[in-house]
Amino acid sequence: QVQLVESGGGLVQAGGSLRLSCAASGRTFSTNPMGWFRQAPEKEREFVAAINWSRGSTYYADSVKGRFTISRDKGKNTVYLDMNSLKPEDTAVYYCARSTIQWWIYSDSRSYDYWGQGTQVTVSS
Repeated sequence: QVQLVESGGGLVQAGGSLRLSCAASGRTFSTNPMGWFRQAPEKEREFVAAINWSRGSTYYADSVKGRFTISRDKGKNTVYLDMNSLKPEDTAVYYCARSTIQWWIYSDSRSYDYWGQGTQVTVSS
């Protein structure tokens, strides 16, 4: 089993920054990719960013490209999401996820099989 624990959410004004962290524990593998998704009220869960754990390749949704940065610390088994120039439309519950699925598609939530509990990010205008 893999446990994922997010932290770092909160309330911030538009234009501000936040850093989310997601620590993985349990039965983890050094090659498992990880991603961030978010879900706003009454909306579908959507892809935000993902990282190939071993190569460090990164992927972003168009809506956050240039503003958000995903990174990982292999030694700490932790993935980060640095969010800059935040907008009110970034308000959502943010979830980190880890994939042990061979057919992993970075933007497809169905290809992630472990999820954190989520952390609320609220951006005020």
